[in-house]
Amino acid sequence: MTQDLNQMRDHMLTAIAAASGLDALDACRVEALGKQGTITALLKTLGKMTPDERLVQGPQIQGLREAVANGIAERKATLERAALDARLASETLDMTLPADATPAGTIHPVSQVMDELAEIFADLGFAVATGPEIETDWHNFTALNIPETHPARAMHDTFYLQQGIDAKTAGTADEKTTFSLLRTHTSPVQIRTMLSQKPPIRIIAPGRTYRSDSDATHTPMFHQVEGLVIDKGITLGHLKWTLETFVKAFFERDDIVLRMRPSYFPFTEPSVEIDVGYTLVKGKRVVGGAEPDGWLEILGSGMVHRKVIEACGLDPDEWQGFAFGCGIDRLAMLKYGMDDLRPFFDGDIRWLKHYGFSSLDVPTLSGGVGA
Repeated sequence: MTQDLNQMRDHMLTAIAAASGLDALDACRVEALGKQGTITALLKTLGKMTPDERLVQGPQIQGLREAVANGIAERKATLERAALDARLASETLDMTLPADATPAGTIHPVSQVMDELAEIFADLGFAVATGPEIETDWHNFTALNIPETHPARAMHDTFYLQQGIDAKTAGTADEKTTFSLLRTHTSPVQIRTMLSQKPPIRIIAPGRTYRSDSDATHTPMFHQVEGLVIDKGITLGHLKWTLETFVKAFFERDDIVLRMRPSYFPFTEPSVEIDVGYTLVKGKRVVGGAEPDGWLEILGSGMVHRKVIEACGLDPDEWQGFAFGCGIDRLAMLKYGMDDLRPFFDGDIRWLKHYGFSSLDVPTLSGGVGA
């Protein structure tokens, strides 16, 4: 029996080694280990043997099965590796050849509008300022004259990260708790700019902001642009002229009508909401028109509060300024006819192809900011 098993093993391993392809190897497997295979038939005889015979022949048959199975696995790995090498050799790609098609990527509307804003305000003498998206509550709230009881500080509106001790009051009787958070607006960039630069200051601060909100016109992460001017003798008239110039350039229409409504923001006094007039064209709102059919709120603004100027180490009797802020996503929706904010962040290639911009559509005041 032992001699027969050895001969059987040598015969099967020889056939396995000679298999020229995966199909031939699988035929060897079926012949040896399939339901009707030779080794399978031997395994079925173990139940009819006496305990003594099973003790002797069982390990021999199992050893044969293991040797054949290992041989099949090794030969399969060799054949698969050879097949892969052959495939790689036949599928080489010459990277020096010209592309079959031009790249299909597009510029996201938010990125395009950011470029448009930078182009417009650069012409007005504004620089672009940036700041961290993880802020302290002092920069995000306190320095902007937002009281501790203000609803904007609530946990359900703000993404707080961790709690610590305010370094300015650590170890004193007035020791206070401080928080780090995801900034809820880009106004902290205004604070950091006033702390690090001497006036006069003219900046815009575009960037990502975060609030706990989500619907057709709100997302947990969105984009804002805020503007700040600090100089001597600044009045509300300067703010009005700046915003009128900006809105006309952005929407590329001279018949833009703005309306200023009194409002309240902790960091400006007086504060005003800015509405833009629209006309109805085939049932859709189109910005512009000498005689508006209605009004759309587009941004908030006002004269920088004295307390904010003082918090940044400046004398409010010497320096005055105005600030304004609006949502970049909503500006894009209003200008380019989008009615839902959520697809901005879905990554749907069909939406991006429809609303996206060519990489060559660089905004210029001479050629038009909106390509």
